[in-house]
Order: sequence, then structure tokens, then C-alpha cells
Amino acid sequence: MHGLRLALISLAACLPFSTVGVLHHHRRDLNAPLLESYDYIVVGCGISGLVVTNRLTEDPSVNVLCIEAGDADQYEPIIQNPVYVGADIGGIYDWLLSTTPQTQLDGAARPMPQGKVLGGGSILNAMCWNRGGQDDYDAWAALGNPGWDWEGLLPYFIKSETYTPVYSAEIAREYSINYNPLVHGFSGPVQVSYPRYFYPQSTNLFAALNYLGVPTQFDPNDGSSAGAAFVPTDLDPINQTRSDARRTYFDPYVSRPNFHVITGQHVTRLLIEGVGSNFVVSNPTPGGNEDGNGMNGMASNNGFGFGPGGSTPTLENTTDARLLRRQSPSTSDLRITGVEFAATASDARRTISATREVIVAAGALHSAQLLQLSGIGPSSLLDAFDIPTALDLPGVGNNLQDHCLVGTFYPYNNASYPSPTELTTNVSYNAMAETEYNTFKTGPWTAGSPNALAFNPLPLISNNSASILSGANDQDPTAYLPDGLDPSIIAGYTLQKQSLVRRLAETTVASYEIINNNAGSLTVAVMHPFSRGQCYIRSADPFEPPSIDPRWLTNPVDRQVLIEALLFNRQILATPAMLPLLPAQFVPTVDADEDAINTIIDTGIRTEFHPSGTCAMLPLEQGGVVDPRLRVYGAQNLRVVDAGIFPMIPAAHLQAVVYAVAEKLIVRFSLEPSRESDYILCRDYFGIKLDNHVIYHCELICGPDHDLQLLNGFFEHSYSVFGVGSTIPFIGWLDPNVFENRHQRYDLVRSAQFVLTAKLIPSADFLHSAKLISATIYIHSAFYSLVPITVDILAAVNNLVPITVDLLPPVHHLIQSTVGVFITVLSAKGSSIFRHVAWSFSPSETTPVVVSSLPSSLVQILSTLGIPNAVQTAPDVQITVTPPSTILNPTQLSSSVKNALTNGGVPTAAASALVPVIIGGFDTTMSVPSDLSPSAKAVLESAVMEKQRELQASIDAFIQWLLHFLHLA
Repeated sequence: MHGLRLALISLAACLPFSTVGVLHHHRRDLNAPLLESYDYIVVGCGISGLVVTNRLTEDPSVNVLCIEAGDADQYEPIIQNPVYVGADIGGIYDWLLSTTPQTQLDGAARPMPQGKVLGGGSILNAMCWNRGGQDDYDAWAALGNPGWDWEGLLPYFIKSETYTPVYSAEIAREYSINYNPLVHGFSGPVQVSYPRYFYPQSTNLFAALNYLGVPTQFDPNDGSSAGAAFVPTDLDPINQTRSDARRTYFDPYVSRPNFHVITGQHVTRLLIEGVGSNFVVSNPTPGGNEDGNGMNGMASNNGFGFGPGGSTPTLENTTDARLLRRQSPSTSDLRITGVEFAATASDARRTISATREVIVAAGALHSAQLLQLSGIGPSSLLDAFDIPTALDLPGVGNNLQDHCLVGTFYPYNNASYPSPTELTTNVSYNAMAETEYNTFKTGPWTAGSPNALAFNPLPLISNNSASILSGANDQDPTAYLPDGLDPSIIAGYTLQKQSLVRRLAETTVASYEIINNNAGSLTVAVMHPFSRGQCYIRSADPFEPPSIDPRWLTNPVDRQVLIEALLFNRQILATPAMLPLLPAQFVPTVDADEDAINTIIDTGIRTEFHPSGTCAMLPLEQGGVVDPRLRVYGAQNLRVVDAGIFPMIPAAHLQAVVYAVAEKLIVRFSLEPSRESDYILCRDYFGIKLDNHVIYHCELICGPDHDLQLLNGFFEHSYSVFGVGSTIPFIGWLDPNVFENRHQRYDLVRSAQFVLTAKLIPSADFLHSAKLISATIYIHSAFYSLVPITVDILAAVNNLVPITVDLLPPVHHLIQSTVGVFITVLSAKGSSIFRHVAWSFSPSETTPVVVSSLPSSLVQILSTLGIPNAVQTAPDVQITVTPPSTILNPTQLSSSVKNALTNGGVPTAAASALVPVIIGGFDTTMSVPSDLSPSAKAVLESAVMEKQRELQASIDAFIQWLLHFLHLA
């Protein structure tokens, strides 16, 4: 078989290949005239912009315009083929931005690549797909953002992806690639998978890290992110090409007549009701920077959508701008009426209006720039450029964070290991690899992404961690911040620093990342930086790139982390696992002292392309720019949705996070521009105690014009006993608080039937609308197929309408099923149809199960107790128990049973005699075969652990029943 494969590759190499340009024809031509106005205007068609536009246009009655400054790519191989990862940086799809001179380092400016293309950064990035740790998002929530913890974001991580496990069990074992199916999506837009080629050096690195005490993660996307991991990538598992935002959220949906995208158009400012503009902002400025690019921009910015016959409104005269009295964001209620834009600096500005909302999704750098140009930002900055201040928001452009990295060079000299450098140094090898990729979609060309990574906690790699932690804790929060900051920003950073210090001490929280290229580079990058930078406009010219000052390493804690990381690299290279690679330590050298290492850091610092935090989701008094609904403070219909809203940067490559944030915005919050008094956001928890002690908690989100409602709930685990031995109820869900890692929930129920009861309480507008006759409820989970149920809305108004739902997991998922059941109601848009919707969700009535194999016959137990007459019937009693948080070993279990009996009044001697009788009636012998793959073994081990919890709870329930019976006797 192997010989046949090589023969086919060789044959294919002899065939004449030609590169054919692929033309993408849209059903709605990008050159088509625009509408007079749109319900929503989205600024920036990168990841978040396309997600938001896609989801909004699922409602056919909503028109959305997404405006992109860059062009659409042409499906070039440099974009699609993973072997070219990084090669398109600095090309026509890059903004070509750069930082200010970094005087705290070597005084030089650095490139700051950002995607200027339909699809944004997902076109240029390294394709890594990881989410960060649970602690990252719990920290967001702790800063005043309810609903943004790990539990609140997990459904949207799941929603965005179609996860495909690694193709080979052998590869999974060798490279420690496992996954927890409960935290992955299997029907989302983005394809998430693994390459069809693996460099063996990755296993050496992981073994070295394990040798030094750094663990390998089970699943890098399950929320416990510390340690080594082979992370998946946004890679189509079939054709092994990049699965970017354009190809997943745009291309399949271009036939929607309400999904409008224009490219090559630069939004120059937001139009604010009653607020004028600066002359320079709103008028052509020929002779300067034409396209908004940094350095020597090459990108084409030919505009689309404005040919002859276009219906774009005529540009308003803004030379006599009306200056508005500056407003406080805590009391103002500004309305955004649309946007102004132009193809180049020399072109006349054009405007278009939005009747509902404007959503800024231009990336952390350009979103901050656009708000400032529009008069929203620090008033001192705006005053310096004569821009009328609409909202004095000091946080806009501040709180800039980035993962800064330092490259290393330790070339491996063992030629028996395949190296990615051969693709550039060995012409015949590369040609063979190219042919294999084109023919079979396998081989080294699939493995361009550096995805064998490690996210290391400082205490696990450094003996100096206590000293570094002490210094960080003792810092004055203002000591290393920029001068002249507003007190609110200082207050916000003070709370952030407390969180950073606490997590720096944890052995389960990553402080830095190792990026391994399998050729001898172990690049290190700070994951939770203490340093904070700024992104400010440098003039009133919207085509002048912003001033980007990341201020990397201005806080000495970040430098200390990098020093320890580079020193730890030496330990890695000296391990028995790495020595066979014959690494040579050139940068830094093996004998480099701290001064030499600092020089390498000062000259080598670069961005990991993750700027964030410039429009932070924080309380206003902490320097926040947007609230937890991502609305800009002081504006009634303006939101920001991109990495700029991150209050603190997570320890992750950011694309998966941005997808989830954008998905959450659309599903979690009704996008509606009405005033707060007209906007209903219900977050109610209904605890319905049913006869079988199952409690349903549901979170209800609703509001005017709310066309998508999500109810997300979990059942509390309970056990019911209907007679002897019947210890497992019809269905029982694990309480989310049972496990420390709350996303790991298992349920061993084979099938389920529910009764969903709906009662809708309409608003006054309901009687005036005939649009909504029925709604479709989709019940879905990780393993259940979508089950649509139609609800007769008219019948459900003020009446309880029961609907029976049957769920049966697929056969191959009988062992475990997910606890999360999402109920989504999709309805036609109307005006304020419902002010409130009440749902209850309960198991249907079931016949109690009688277990044929009783834990022990009642006769035997009574005989053990010395009671002569056996009772033939057991009393009916319902008992609810909570599954134990820990699993007891046999000795502990025996002791626990004995204590429960004696505490219940059973004499000690009788209790001792009963212990083996009771335990012996349950099958406590549970084991996992040793010859399974790691992923299968992990799944079964989890199932066995859950079964053991179930067993202990069953024993507990039986003891309670027995004591109840004895008291009756």
C-alpha cells in the first residue's frame, strides 16, 4: 500500500500541472447599488463582523450592510494552503501597521500585522484554535461582566465550530491528542481539525516537558489550559485548506438578499445625531495617506457598490459642523444614525444610515480609532485634534494588551528527523510534498501551523516564581502605567492587577506560551501581561494610521516571566527526550547571562498579532467602554464586538474567542436601538420542583423585536427510590456545581422523554400583529440531533400548552450524553411581540423501574438483623440524594456505609454484618481495558467514574430507604 502511494505520487509529479485562478461569483453582485438605509450597519468584515452580519440576516426581514476596508481574496494558495501560514503577512491583505518606537526596549518600531481583507485576521493568522482557560473568562465576569464567565461563553465556543477528531487512533496516542466531546461543537460553521502530517519532534518536546513536571493537557479547549497540547486548527479535514471567516460565515450565505457586503471602503466616522465633525475627518485629503495603510501600502482599495445608478445618499455638507456640548456617558443617550465612508482619502465622503444599530467590528486598533475620530474617547485627545467630543470616554484606546513574543534559535542537527526547513532548502523534497498535498491532501504541506504548543504556569518552571510574585503583589498599580491616565482607568487596572497576581501564583494557569516550530525554535510569549499600552489617533485624518504603543514589558513582571521562560528552554533542551535531536543553542547561547538574555529580549520582542482591550468591557467607573451587552456607554444603539472588548487578554490564540464573543452577542442579546426603558432584558431563573424532585433552571432572555430567544438550563441530579432496588430515576442530570470543572458533565441515561410546557405573555402590541402564528423550538445538544417542535402561539397565549419531546441518543453515544440542552425559539420578527415568555421543562410521567437484581434480598437483610418474618412488600418512599463529589475506595465505602447505618440507629454489630451484604449486592468491579486508545480510554474512565458516583448514590439511597423501613417496622 505504501509502495502504491509513492508510485501514485511520483506519477502525479510527472503530470503537467497548471495554476488556475478561481473566480467567485456572487448571486448578489458586490457592485450592486446600496439601499437607502439598513437596519444594521457593521463596520469591518473580519471574524466578528461576518459572524454578526450572518446571524442577523438569518431573519429575512432584517437588512444588514457590512463595510470592509480591504478587498476580497481570490482564493490564492497562499491564503488557503496551510504550508503558507505566515507568508501573506506584509502582503496586499495586511494593513501594514507598525508600533511607535519602543523606547523601553531598543527604541525601534515593530510591525503590527492586521488583516485588511474580507475575513480579517482569519485570512492571515497561524490557524491555531484554542480558547484559553476557564480562569480567563471567570476573571472577566469577576470584573463586573455577569454572564461572561467560562460557563457563559462555552455554548458559543461550541456553536461556532464543527470539530473533527484526529483521523488516527495511533496518531492520537502518539501525540496525546484527546478530546472531551461535551465541550465541542459538531455542526458549527468553522471546520476545526488536525493536519494529515505530524512532525515527530513534537513528542520529544512533550516528553521533555512531562519530565520537568509540566503536564500534557487532555483537551486544550476544555477550559483547563495549562500544559503542553497539540491544538487543533481551523482546517477543513477533507481538503486540508484554511477554514476562515469568509469561507464559513459569508460564502455559503451570499444568496441571502438581505446580506450586503461592500469591500474597499474605509469608514471615516460614525454619524451621531446632533453632533458635527472635524473638517479634516469628513472631507477629502489628497496628497496624504490614500488607503489608510501603514508604511508603504500596496493594497488595492477599488471601491464596490458605487457605480452609475447607485442609490447611496448624497454627502451632507459638514464644513459648518455643529459642535455639541460634551456629554457624560453615564447620563447621555446618543443615537448613531449611520456611517460616513470613502474608498480613498482623495474621494468624496459618502454616508448611509442605520435605522437600528451600528456595530463596530474593525478590530481592537481600528475600532478605537474610529470611535475617537467620531468624537467618542478621551476628551483631551479629541481636543488636541479639534474633534468635537460627543462622549468623554477615557477608556477608548487605553488598556491595550498584546501577547509579546521572543524568538529563539536552537537548530536540530539530527538529520534522521524530518524538518519543516526541508520545504525551503530541499527542492525535490518540497516538490514531492506539494504533489502529495495536491493529490491526496496529506503530507508536510498540511502541517504549516505551529500547533504543538505549551502553556506553562510560572510556578512549574521557575524557582524564582515566589520572588516574582512578591514583587508583583507589592507594586503600586500606577507605577508602570502611562502618565496622565483618567482615575477610572487606574481603578480598572488596579482590579485587573489583583486578578493577574492571584493567577500568576496558580499551577493551573498559564503565564507564558512555548510556540514550537519543530525545527529548533521554542519561541516564548507572555500570556497574561501586566503591561498596558495605548492606541490613539495621531491626527484628524481618518486615513492616517493610528499611533499604536503596546508598551511591551514596561511592567517588569512581564520581562521576568520571559527571562524565566528562556532559562527553562535550556532545561528542556537538556532533557533525555530532547538530546537525540542534537539541538544547538545559538539564540540565546547556552552560556548567555541575564544581560545577554535581556539584550535578546530587547531586540527580539515582536507581537503575536493579538492586540486587544482598547474598548474594554468593564464598568464605566473602571475605564470601561462597553457594558456586558457590548453597548458603548452613553450611546443607545452603538456596540463594539471584536478583541477590543476583552477586559483582559486570555491565554490563547484569539480567533476562537472572537468567534464566540460575536456568537454570544447575537444569541444572548436582542439587538434593538430603543431606549432602555423600552428594552426588556430578563434574566430570570425558574426553579420548578416537580414530583420526582427534578429541578429545572432556565435563563430567559427576551426583548422587543427579539427574533431569537435562548433558554439554557440544566437539571439538578436526583435519585428516586420506588421500592427496593429501584435506585435510578427516569432521568437525572448532574448539577453544574458537582464538579470543579463545571463543563465536565456526564449522564448515562439511554433515552429521554420530556414534556415542555409553554405559556406566552404577550405585550400590548401582540394584538396588532398577525405575523407570529407559530414558533419552532429546536432542542439540541452535543449528541442529539435537532428536534424541531412547532408551538401554536395563539393557543399558548396565557395558556399552558404541553408538548412531548422524545430524545434518543445515537447508538454510538449510549455511554454518555451531554447535560446541556439548549432550547431556541425562532419566530418571525414583529414589534414587541412578547414582553415575557414563561417556560417549564419537566420529564414526562414514567413507570418506576424495578431492578431485577436487587442489592440484596430483603429476606437476607432482615435475617441478618435477626428479624424472623420477612416482609414481602417494600414500602413506597421517594428519596432524593446528591451524587458524591469524591469517589470512595472500597475501604472508605465500607466505613461510610457502616457509619450511615449506626448513625441511623442500627446497632454496631448489626451494622458491621450488614456492610458486606449491602455492598455485595452492587457491582463495584468496574475497570477500563488497558489496550484502548488514550481518547477512548479517557471517555470510558469518565463514564466509569460517573458510574461509581451513581453507585455510591444508589447505595446511599438504599440505606435511607432501609432505615425508613426499619423505623416503620
